[in-house]
Amino acid sequence: MSIYDKSTTELMKDFFMSINLQGEKTFKRQELYNWFSTYYPNLKKNTLYLHLVKLSVNAPSRKFFNPRTDGSDDILFQIDTDTFRKYDDIIDRNKILPDEPDEEKGQEFVYEKDLQNFLAKNISIVEPGLRLYESGLEYPADKKRIDILALDKNDNFVVIELKVSKGYEKVIGQLLWYKNWIKKNKAKNSQNIRGIIICKEITDDLLLACYGLEDIELFEYELHIKLHKREIEK
Repeated sequence: MSIYDKSTTELMKDFFMSINLQGEKTFKRQELYNWFSTYYPNLKKNTLYLHLVKLSVNAPSRKFFNPRTDGSDDILFQIDTDTFRKYDDIIDRNKILPDEPDEEKGQEFVYEKDLQNFLAKNISIVEPGLRLYESGLEYPADKKRIDILALDKNDNFVVIELKVSKGYEKVIGQLLWYKNWIKKNKAKNSQNIRGIIICKEITDDLLLACYGLEDIELFEYELHIKLHKREIEK
């Protein structure tokens, strides 16, 4: 049941009309988010992205969303994770899905330990007021270890799981296990437990697995390099 007079799909079609999506014209995912934030702010980003997947003929996880067999949902062609254009049946019908990008290419942390250590020293960039719980890193939970265990500004527990490349749907099961372990063994009656997954790329399957979970947040990280020139003594 839509929270507005039109379904989310119909509202997305209104967005396509507003930008005159024709031919080779493209749009970014953030443009869609900005438009909905202005006109239909009660729709969440995850909901909008899942609809983008459903309407994109070449999205890898589209099959999980049961697109209409009459072709009415064949609207978009996904160029990359963030870029879309209008689907052209003649041009795009026989196109092969692009190869998955090499997870080892580009700028990324080579080991989860590097990402873990960086975030431990800069935990507030995840969320203002966040601080490590006790040692925080590799926190023991029976025979398992939580990547980062923190407390928020309201003293509620935050369980953080890290993936240096892609975040797949199986990580949600791991995170939920940690959350329940903390609830059973560490949390007081007044403390809530939230979960955060941080990775290089959030997959469509992980978005689907987290759909409707109010106490789970997903973050994609980016790396930036800043150079400082040092003068050589002469």
